[in-house]
Amino acid sequence: MSADSSAVQKKLVIALPKGRIMDESIEILGKAGLRLERSPDKRALIHYCEDADILEMRNNDVATYVELGVADVGIVGKDVLLESGRNVYEPVDLNFQNCRMSLITANGFDGEITRVASKYPNSTLRYLQEKRINAEVIPLKGQVELACLTGLADAVVDIVQTGSTLKANDLVEVDVLFESSARFVVNRAALKLRDKQLRIIIEALRNLAV
Repeated sequence: MSADSSAVQKKLVIALPKGRIMDESIEILGKAGLRLERSPDKRALIHYCEDADILEMRNNDVATYVELGVADVGIVGKDVLLESGRNVYEPVDLNFQNCRMSLITANGFDGEITRVASKYPNSTLRYLQEKRINAEVIPLKGQVELACLTGLADAVVDIVQTGSTLKANDLVEVDVLFESSARFVVNRAALKLRDKQLRIIIEALRNLAV
């Protein structure tokens, strides 16, 4: 048996973000025909299932594991995917975890934007360059909205779902960079090695996501 044919026989490896998105991902992958379930051990990082092994990780790491081939496929937010810049095949918009990446300022702000804080510095920089806004990007890890409230930055770029946090803190969206949702991503080499298996899953997911 060749190395390539041996690789095809291995169980599928799926990278999934921990938390609620993992539960939703397991549910939709189950509807697509994969028999998956969490390990009863809540501390488990690898869940050994009948049809695949699930690697449980932070959302930000999914695209890395898929691009580098440790996982064959994964589910990750479009926002995280664009920020990472990882080279993976993105065949399906799963149409859940919907949100938008927005430019946010304090209500009534009408000055020049010179500093923008964000947990998404790469996406922010691309946006500023496209809009020809000459502003410093300040990378933050926590509640970026606080940067507007304290004067650390003139604006922030962050994910918005309901907008309730913005309203509670007298902040407003002034522009939308892009819409985001959960995406099914595939390692490019795995797509060739497991073509038949993955095409069936992709087609099933596309039908479910309509």
